[in-house]
Amino acid sequence: MSQDFFRKLIGGILLVSLIAICFVKPFQEYLQIPNHITLFEGQQLEMSKTAQVSATLSSDHSIVALSQDDQSVSLQAKEQGKNEMFLELAGFPVKKVDVNVLKDFKVIPGGQSIGVKLNTIGVLVVGHHQVSTKEGNISPGELAGIQVGDIITEINGEKIEKMSEVAPYVQDAGQIQRPLKIGVTREDGKIETELMPQKEEGEANYKLGLYIRDSAAGIGTMTFFHPQSKKYGALGHVISDMDTKKPIVVEDGQIVRSTVTSIEKGSNGNPGEKLARFSSDKSVIGNITRNSPYGIFGELNREITNGVFDQPLPIALSHQVQEGPAQILTVVEDDEVQLFDIEIVSTIPQKFPATKGMVIKVTDPKLLGKTGGIVQGMSGSPIIQNGKVIGAVTHVFVNDPTSGYGVHIEWMLTEAGIDIYERPQEKAS
Repeated sequence: MSQDFFRKLIGGILLVSLIAICFVKPFQEYLQIPNHITLFEGQQLEMSKTAQVSATLSSDHSIVALSQDDQSVSLQAKEQGKNEMFLELAGFPVKKVDVNVLKDFKVIPGGQSIGVKLNTIGVLVVGHHQVSTKEGNISPGELAGIQVGDIITEINGEKIEKMSEVAPYVQDAGQIQRPLKIGVTREDGKIETELMPQKEEGEANYKLGLYIRDSAAGIGTMTFFHPQSKKYGALGHVISDMDTKKPIVVEDGQIVRSTVTSIEKGSNGNPGEKLARFSSDKSVIGNITRNSPYGIFGELNREITNGVFDQPLPIALSHQVQEGPAQILTVVEDDEVQLFDIEIVSTIPQKFPATKGMVIKVTDPKLLGKTGGIVQGMSGSPIIQNGKVIGAVTHVFVNDPTSGYGVHIEWMLTEAGIDIYERPQEKAS
């Protein structure tokens, strides 16, 4: 027989052996252990293994402690820092796992119903309207190239902050028949245009031919409060204008307490809604500095309580969330925060921020009877699993109001400007 035959035979045996190894239980288990593990101080992680797999740590044992037996390997996070775990199979090194221990981090979960008042940058264009003139029906704003969703920020070089500031410019320009120089901000940048106000036949006032608005209001649910920084997060999704369907560009805003007055129950094809009113005292409990795809964020001027979990709870990162039972905190009557059962149907261990990290399903008979599932106004309700805050409710499935999406808490914390990955300070020598 030729040498080529023997080489092919040996190659075939090695290939079959390699394939067979891949189906060996110890090999499969080591493959399932991630390349990177992140823990918080004091947290323990246990992973299954067989006797053939052994684990060792690098020389620094002050950061994480390792224990193992024939069935499992356990990591106990002790101190903020980084370490490495090495896995061996039958005495051969097969995998290196980076272990990152983060500083112990906790937030106070919310669940309270809140009223949201947003003040936009400039005035928002929400529509065009026709002005009846001698020449016919025209919209001066539309002729000037101003679009729905545009934000008017300047008129004749002067900054515009609210609707009441627009009218004097319009009347003055109409009377002297001089066009207004309009500065507009839109998604793809800023533009300048000229607009000539027109007088409606039979009326004395001049008009822009635009519907404008300078603020917005609504309700939602508080997600978390960080007692050390006073920062909070709520809603879990961006606030968009109801007319333009575009995200509202926020200059500032306030949140106040709100009370749920009734529930419009959801059904297939028709999402329900919480009906609420701002609390009678209308006292501001915090500001709004950011309106992002992950919710609204700012700082509270006072601590708030929910009566269920009023002590800080640890959080879980996206890769630590598990499919299975969980709970949400939300209000369905007056201002009482209650805990309801849900199921995490699926979860994605995201490495980068994304708004739809979990699919959730309401399983609590009491909540299903009251709301039919997830309703508008419930967005931001914190999700709790195994005593940890893992995320917030964001959207309902239109054709199945019992189910919807959730966002992972770590992305909301990032948007709030809270650094959970803060590096430890160097110790003085």
